[in-house]
Amino acid sequence: VSTQSTWGPKMFRTLLRVQAKKLMESIPGYQTTKQTIQEGSGAEVQKGQNVTVHATGVVQQTGKKFWSTKDPGQQPFRYQAGVGKVITGWDQGCLGMKIGEVRKLIIPAKEGYGEAGFPAWGIPPGGTLDFTIEVLSIE
Repeated sequence: VSTQSTWGPKMFRTLLRVQAKKLMESIPGYQTTKQTIQEGSGAEVQKGQNVTVHATGVVQQTGKKFWSTKDPGQQPFRYQAGVGKVITGWDQGCLGMKIGEVRKLIIPAKEGYGEAGFPAWGIPPGGTLDFTIEVLSIE
């Protein structure tokens, strides 16, 4: 009988993905899922409000970061919530967040950049997006 573990790096990564999916919550009516990484406090993001966030986007299939407001030379991003001015998964996935909250969003292509992707940013056709978003202010 061998005492060596059969848990290699590939098995461990698979287990992490399975566990992460269990912690993700669905957004009713959408395919995007969300997970609270850090709780926030105070007012919640509501449709029509102006929201300022830090955001980092990664292509799930490649692990490539395509954008981050925390990178040198970048600034927090400001948008109007819930009215279609950003991709659907983000628009719906940020509703209800509180100031200081950090949330992970898994956004399928249909609610992201679609079947065409966004080649200029390295998002392939049909790319699934993994965003980490932190709410800085709500107006």
